[in-house]
Amino acid sequence: MKLISIKLCNFRSFYGKTPEITLAGNEITNTTVIHGNNGSGKTSLLNAFTWVLYEKFSAAFASTEQLVNKRAIAETEIGNSVDCWVEVAWEHDNKRYRVKRQCRAYKTQSEFEAGKTELYMQVAGDDGRWYLPPQQPEEIINQILPSSLHQYFFFDGERIEQIVRSDKKTEIAEATKMLLGVEVINRSIKHLGEAKRTLETELKAIGNSEIKQLLKQQTKIEIKIVEVEKRQQEINLEIEYQNRFKQETSTCLRELSAAKELQERRHNLETQKAALQEQLRKSRENIKRFISARAYTVMLSESASHFSSIIENLKESGELKAGISREFIHDLLRKNKCICGADLYDAGKPHEHVKSWLDKAGSSTVEEIAIRVGVQIDEIDKQAINFWEEIDREQLAISGFRQNISQLEQDLDNIQERLRKDPSEEIRSFQKRLDAIESKISELFFEQGRNQQQIETLKSELDDLNKKIARQKFHEERQLLAQRRITAAQEAINRLTEVKIRQENHFRQQLEKRVQEIFGAISPAPYIPKISEKYELTLVENTLGLEMPVAASTGENQILSLSFISSIIDKVREWSQKKKMLMLPESSTFPIVMDSPFGSLDENSRRHVAKIVPELANQLVILVTKTQWRGEVAEEVGNRIGREYVLTYYSSKPDCEQNYIELRGERYPLIRQSPNEFEYTEITEVDRDS
Repeated sequence: MKLISIKLCNFRSFYGKTPEITLAGNEITNTTVIHGNNGSGKTSLLNAFTWVLYEKFSAAFASTEQLVNKRAIAETEIGNSVDCWVEVAWEHDNKRYRVKRQCRAYKTQSEFEAGKTELYMQVAGDDGRWYLPPQQPEEIINQILPSSLHQYFFFDGERIEQIVRSDKKTEIAEATKMLLGVEVINRSIKHLGEAKRTLETELKAIGNSEIKQLLKQQTKIEIKIVEVEKRQQEINLEIEYQNRFKQETSTCLRELSAAKELQERRHNLETQKAALQEQLRKSRENIKRFISARAYTVMLSESASHFSSIIENLKESGELKAGISREFIHDLLRKNKCICGADLYDAGKPHEHVKSWLDKAGSSTVEEIAIRVGVQIDEIDKQAINFWEEIDREQLAISGFRQNISQLEQDLDNIQERLRKDPSEEIRSFQKRLDAIESKISELFFEQGRNQQQIETLKSELDDLNKKIARQKFHEERQLLAQRRITAAQEAINRLTEVKIRQENHFRQQLEKRVQEIFGAISPAPYIPKISEKYELTLVENTLGLEMPVAASTGENQILSLSFISSIIDKVREWSQKKKMLMLPESSTFPIVMDSPFGSLDENSRRHVAKIVPELANQLVILVTKTQWRGEVAEEVGNRIGREYVLTYYSSKPDCEQNYIELRGERYPLIRQSPNEFEYTEITEVDRDS
């Protein structure tokens, strides 16, 4: 998706029809910069994109019901209506699109009423004419850039850190899967499952009583699995909610002066415990990995010893001789020349003397193999020793982790007990609430584990039933055909599921690596971004050899979020070019429109962000204030700018202070005195040829 232009009419602070804002989109000069003071309409312009495409707004967009410009309403006679619309044009997959969303406000005696919004779309044909699309506009827009993804490409930079919140991880995971094209696989699996059930229904109708009974059991188990998996999803959401509730309660408790010290200590202990538990998990994984990779070396010790005995016996019996090899002697006899220079003739004494060494010499091939295998045996023995050393080291670490965790849990129990018995009723109440939350979370985890065990049991039973069904003898041709189709459908589901899991894991690992590279290039802090299997974005530090979670600042979370979005675009583009994704050829092209992206960043971070983002984004639109567009940002972005605009805010305040910005040697007004009692915004393009 490559944005071409945007045009507004009576949308929020923009009075009347604005000039068309043409957006830069060349490979080098891919950046459009729009300057404006706070309150001049930058956030309105950002939301103009999201409103026209998705009828959605950013979190900072206040009074979403008041879209129509106030001056336009005031100047309209009672009983008449005012048009408010936004029009956006873009290119995608070698097609050009133009979409317009509009609403009308009707003025009455005391107020105005807003009507329903309407969306229109036109698509340019090969002949250059505009035509109505064959599908609904909303469907086409969602196929190009799904609504669930829009907040990652049209965002408020000052609030971008919200995407790293724990309650956003489900949205991030689903959005990333859509970018990967996993939804295509999911739909395929769903349709195959529906086809399989249809075929099973057909088989029930034509099969014998035993087949019907097996298929009935199969359907019953499949329904039960779906029910339990649905409950697992509900439990996950409930656990997330309880954890947020726990965090909010802990924060409230920490804010109480009487409990602040204890609560801070508890927070630190819980952080340490979480880090130790993570190290414990990694040590267990290491042991599994060691066993999987090198445990066989221990099992080979007896065979290695037996091989060494065989070699020694061969040497003692003379069957494996060292020294001159038979191959060497045969070569001398073939050439009729000894190493001393004497001629070796068949009837001569020298010939017979050399030939007699054949009985004393060994085979070089056998000896070479024996030596090579012997070296490998020695290496296996060394690996076996290293294996036990590594296992012992990890077991010792696990023991230490468990002891430390046990001590931390004891300290946490003591703190909880002190809070339960605190003289303050408010403190006791908060602790009681925390105890209830912990109890609820524990119950949910227990139910989750029980359900997972039930799912595994049901799937095992289902596999057994599938095997029994496959072993049945089908006498009718229709039965055979239905069963073959059922088997083929199930095999296809299994293969697609495996492809989906592998693709998701591989992409997530590569995405994490790229996020770490970009974050490291921007942030001076020695923190490492991590992306969990649930797409939880976190920062950890490893200064003491242990990974510890970091309480990131707002600025660090902004950098992390920008790194994440930039990494997604970069990796999706790379995967699409390498044909690793089930997506349309042009779906790797994304625009980024961001409002105030440098607000909470220091000078060094602003410089790095300004340098990296235009390089990674296919197309970039930046909405900035005069202070945000200072030295380092202007320097880094300057050579990437293809278009530049200024928002001039006309203030109705009688004593408003006028303000200007200097661009390319020209002064452009940011704030002016309104010639009437209304406030509004005008758009002026910067002359970049001057």
